Amino acid sequence: MQKKLKLWDAVMLVMGSMIGSGIFIVSADMMRNLGSGYWLIVVWIITGIMTVAAAISYGELSSLFPKAGGQYTYITEIFGKKMGFLYGWGLFTVIQTGTIAAVAMAFGKFTAYLVPDLNNAAPIFQSGEFQITWIQILAIAVIILLTYINTRGVESGKILQNLFTGSKILALLGLIALGFILVDFSHLSENFSFGTDSFSNLIKDKKGNFLQSGWEPISGMTLMGGIAAAMVGSVFSSVAWESVTFVSGEIENPKKNVVKAMILGTSAVMLLYIAVNFVYINALDRDSIAFAANDRVAVAASQNIFGSAGTVIIAVLVMISTFGCNNGLILAGARVFQTMAKDGLFFKSAVNNNKNQVPGNALWMQGIWASILCLSGQYGNLLDMISFVIVLFYMITVFGVIYLRIKQPDLERPYKTWLYPITPIVYLFIGTAFCVLLLIYKQQYTWPGFLIVLLGLPVYYLINRNKKADS
Repeated sequence: MQKKLKLWDAVMLVMGSMIGSGIFIVSADMMRNLGSGYWLIVVWIITGIMTVAAAISYGELSSLFPKAGGQYTYITEIFGKKMGFLYGWGLFTVIQTGTIAAVAMAFGKFTAYLVPDLNNAAPIFQSGEFQITWIQILAIAVIILLTYINTRGVESGKILQNLFTGSKILALLGLIALGFILVDFSHLSENFSFGTDSFSNLIKDKKGNFLQSGWEPISGMTLMGGIAAAMVGSVFSSVAWESVTFVSGEIENPKKNVVKAMILGTSAVMLLYIAVNFVYINALDRDSIAFAANDRVAVAASQNIFGSAGTVIIAVLVMISTFGCNNGLILAGARVFQTMAKDGLFFKSAVNNNKNQVPGNALWMQGIWASILCLSGQYGNLLDMISFVIVLFYMITVFGVIYLRIKQPDLERPYKTWLYPITPIVYLFIGTAFCVLLLIYKQQYTWPGFLIVLLGLPVYYLINRNKKADS
């Protein structure tokens, strides 16, 4: 593969893939679970520590295996083809494609702010609860457009990524600065006045709307469950940074630049996220965050900051953010499926590069499945289930750093995990607590996603049986 991506491009890919629509929405549900500005910030800090600790740990593996496929390659090299296939299966069926679908739909929904006819138009097709809307068609059009651009060569995807990521970083910095300068009345002290006390408000009326009068104090293990439930949102908003490892084969000096990109990119994004949440608790009171219309906290905050123009400002920002995010996800994901195909674990036609030296067939396969998920309307449910599985695979990969140190201590490691073994252990501790608490308190977020991944086992055995029959 041609080395066309420099360190700056890799950092932009990390940041661009992370910053999608989540940061503009998830804080509403987090506030409903915790009811305090203090705990809202604490959960974002925990997620930040977790994310950067994982990135630092992944750095050691990226220097050992500096080739395309990234996390899939690490898991396969350390734990074998079966475990690598299960990760790749989960990535194709839900993790990467489901995220692409969800981000594209967010683009469509925020576009409808600027073009109300998109919301008001009758469905193109409807049968019972299933419907196809113009917003879904717009989301699919975005996926197809970005897939096409990326089939034109890595240079095209790189330019688009840098442009849109740079734009949204500048826009977020502007929102953060103006969120303190232009707000007439600060709610900061009010939102922190609860101190370490926490509350939840998850009671709904018959129409499914949350009751604003339903705040109840929580503590002990119930608080732990609330933190885990809140982290579903913050974790979902903070994933996809590992996408840069998928394109290791196209990055200059991957043994050094991949780890630098992951650490710099994740650290910068988590600082931005924490700052944006300070804007929310400065511009809005607790109820306005928890019960923002359609969970669009950023829209509510922006209206307090910019007045009536706030809705348009945030709609444009989210459109820029989601467009750039999806470009990064589409660019990176196809490289994993191509690597799987080379290992005989994916469609054979995904092996070859096109005339522009990019995996064109793998890109289109990814784009078509993501488009089907858009039409199904199930991407949101899938992603609720999959945060648990994403963290499980992160934990398996981070554990791989410790496992390799024990099994193969003499391997030449161009980069060694900073503060080893503390850093991987910190991630494994937080990740285990998150997964166990979800299993106890929020099982709807756990078993369905886990079962989707386990469905890959019979597929794996079928592929291997066919291989033996052919040989």
